[in-house]
Amino acid sequence: MRAQFVLSEIGVGLRRNLTMTFAVIVSVALSLALLGGSLLARDQVSTMKGYWYDKVQVSIYLCNKNDAESDPNCAKGAVTEEQKKQILADLKELEIVDKVYHESADEAFKHYKEQFKDSPLVDSLTPDQMQESYRVKLTDPTKFNVINTAFSGRQGVQEVQDQKDLLENLFNLLNGMNVAALCVMALMLVVALLLIINTVRVSAFSRRRETGIMRLVGASGFYIQLPFILEAAIAGLIGAGFACVLLVGGKYFLINNWLQEKIPLINFIGWDAVAKVLPLILAVGMLMPAVAAFFALRKYLKV
Repeated sequence: MRAQFVLSEIGVGLRRNLTMTFAVIVSVALSLALLGGSLLARDQVSTMKGYWYDKVQVSIYLCNKNDAESDPNCAKGAVTEEQKKQILADLKELEIVDKVYHESADEAFKHYKEQFKDSPLVDSLTPDQMQESYRVKLTDPTKFNVINTAFSGRQGVQEVQDQKDLLENLFNLLNGMNVAALCVMALMLVVALLLIINTVRVSAFSRRRETGIMRLVGASGFYIQLPFILEAAIAGLIGAGFACVLLVGGKYFLINNWLQEKIPLINFIGWDAVAKVLPLILAVGMLMPAVAAFFALRKYLKV
């Protein structure tokens, strides 16, 4: 009988405040979708870092005859065979060096034509204008400074470049976008909480006669509060369900059916990452409104 009464009160409360309940559902859905998206974006950045940092190389560019006039690091002329042998020998002695690849000027010219085939500069370049280089794969990509210190300024070396620095700009941009999404999510969450509190207060005011009668017959405070708390929890759970639908739809349509085809080089997150986030979204969607309603009732409903 008590359960039936509580369920009937929940139905009455949801029907009476249908517009505000809908607003709560929408705001909770958007805020939790942003929360889930931010968590997935963080996992995506971590996955990309692990994938690309494992592939980054340190490039040691060697001087050619054209660099002698334009670059002070190559003022003594092009790199000699003895200098190249010494650089290679010193690289192989370092414990942090995993592999060393040599790229000749002809190979560099071929790779340049493949990467920038539409550039108007391709027709004006010749292989002798390209630089030889050693591509060094490190056992720990963070140890770039060891290579930089050992080979920068050495005769025959034009520049030591770390590919990781190029990736850092991308990852910093992605992290900044993630922080912006979290800020918007926090704002939406505040809006959702205010709507929940206001909805509970309006519902409690419209049913003040029923709650007064329940007090007179000796109903406990929690029993009087329970329908209001469950109303908020149900609205939040529905909103969380919509947020889960948005996340699953985003993964299927945006990532699987578009981004993976457009950007095949990126190792995107899988369904396992989405599956880990969904229970958290549902739990937050149910508990957050319930807790907000509980404290709102304690303050505004004298039970």
